[in-house]
Amino acid sequence: MPDTIFDAAVFDFDGTLAELVLDFTAMKQLVARQAAAFLPAVPPANGLPALEYAAQLAAAIARTDPDASRRFAAQAAQGIEAMETDGAARASLFPETRAALAALAGRGVKVGVITRNCRRAVLTVFPDLHDFAGVLLARDDTPRVKPDPGHLLAALQALGASPARSLMVGDHPMDLAVGKAAGTRTAAVASGHASRDELARHEPDYLAADVGELVGNLLG
Repeated sequence: MPDTIFDAAVFDFDGTLAELVLDFTAMKQLVARQAAAFLPAVPPANGLPALEYAAQLAAAIARTDPDASRRFAAQAAQGIEAMETDGAARASLFPETRAALAALAGRGVKVGVITRNCRRAVLTVFPDLHDFAGVLLARDDTPRVKPDPGHLLAALQALGASPARSLMVGDHPMDLAVGKAAGTRTAAVASGHASRDELARHEPDYLAADVGELVGNLLG
């Protein structure tokens, strides 16, 4: 088996297999507005992603009112999911996605998808995902979302693949970090917001414009 063929390839979703339409700044602004009902002063996100920002705010509220913290957490989760499902209604798969995943499966490579997005949004964009992937682990499906390597390791376990014989593919430095932490090889695709140069600075094992080009290079 050539070195460029793996037992499994696990893909990020937004920006990797589908167009990225979510406004993460607006998402964090929504979370901050919700927190304002519970905190006298809402701290800024300071670069935190929306999920981690919501968790930080929930922890701050819990210091004085655990019940209020639970109410806020539920509101924030509902608001984030609403934005995700709204975005999914306007999003579409990249044209090369299905063919690329099918080509991998045709060569015996197991395919998985992990995402910080909710399952409902992913399946809205890719309703036939399970025809192309053996496992989908969305945010709803795991207590440990990336960048926690447990998210990727759980997908590999479900696929019956070892990290050393697997590839993590994504459009964001976070995807490369989770792959390296889990012990897989990594591939970056410049089909999201991160530029090819930015991705290259994180030293992926493979770098391509999109998943179509990546899979073509891997399969030769």
